Amino acid sequence: MSPEGRADSGVGISLRSVSKSYAEGRPVLRGLNLEVAPGECVALLGASGSGKSTLMRLLPGFMAADEGSGPIRIGDSLVQEDGRIAAGIRARRAEIGCVFQQFNLVGRLDVLTNVLIGLLARVPLWRSVLRRFSAEEIRAAQAALEAVGLGEMATRRASTLSGGQQQRVAIARCLVQQARVILADEPIASLDPESARKVMEILARINREQGVTVVVSLHQVAYARRFCRRVVALRGGEVVHDGPADGLNAPLLRGLYGAAVEELLEAPEGLAAAP
Repeated sequence: MSPEGRADSGVGISLRSVSKSYAEGRPVLRGLNLEVAPGECVALLGASGSGKSTLMRLLPGFMAADEGSGPIRIGDSLVQEDGRIAAGIRARRAEIGCVFQQFNLVGRLDVLTNVLIGLLARVPLWRSVLRRFSAEEIRAAQAALEAVGLGEMATRRASTLSGGQQQRVAIARCLVQQARVILADEPIASLDPESARKVMEILARINREQGVTVVVSLHQVAYARRFCRRVVALRGGEVVHDGPADGLNAPLLRGLYGAAVEELLEAPEGLAAAP
C-alpha cells in the first residue's frame, strides 16, 4: 500500500463477550461486545480507568483476555479466544499497526530506520538486524515520511525530534507496514494542542483516503467529535454509548460519567468543547 494510494480496504474488528480482570480479581472489562466495520474511524472514549487501554492491548493480542471470553477477530484472523492467544499471532499482526502514547521509537537510530522497522513482520529477521533493506523499501519509507510531513527528517536521530514529530514517525511506520487497521492508544495524551491536532488529522486522512480502519482511544471529547464519525464510550469496563460522534453533548456525557465528565469535556486550544 503506497502512502499516496488507497488500500484495497480496511478490515473489520469483532469482539464477543470479552472480559478481563486483574490478578487480584478486579474486573476491567465485563462481557464486552463490539463490532467495527472495515474502513471505519472510531473513537474509544472514557475517563481514566474505564478500560480503554486494556481493550487496546487485547485487540492485537498483546494481552490475553480472561478464560471463558469469546473470540477477538481482526478481519478473518482469530487473535485470541477463551483466554488464549492464537497460534501464529506474529503473522496476523502484520496487518495491525499500533501507535502508543510512548512513541516506541529507537532514539539512537535515524528516523528512516525507525520507519523501516515497520517491515519486521514481513521481512526475514536477519535482514532487519543487518538493516538490509531494498531500494524499494527505502523509497516506501521515505514516501511514508513525506505523507506525515516529515520527509526532511529522514536522517535525523529519532531522539532529537519533538513528541509530536515522533508520533508522526510511528504513524509512518504503520504505513510502511501496510497496516489495514491502526490501533492508536492515547496517541495525543502527552502532546501539545497543535501537535495533537496534526496527529489526529493524519490518522483521519489515512482512514479517509486509504480506507484503513482506525480505532483511537481518547480522553477529550472535542477530538472525538472533530475527527471520528463514531464514538464508543466505556465506563467501568462496559459499553455505555455507541453512536455518531456528533450526537455527543454535555448532558449525555454527564449522564454517562458523572463527576468524571469534566476531564472529558475539557476542550484543547483551537477545538470546540461538547455543547
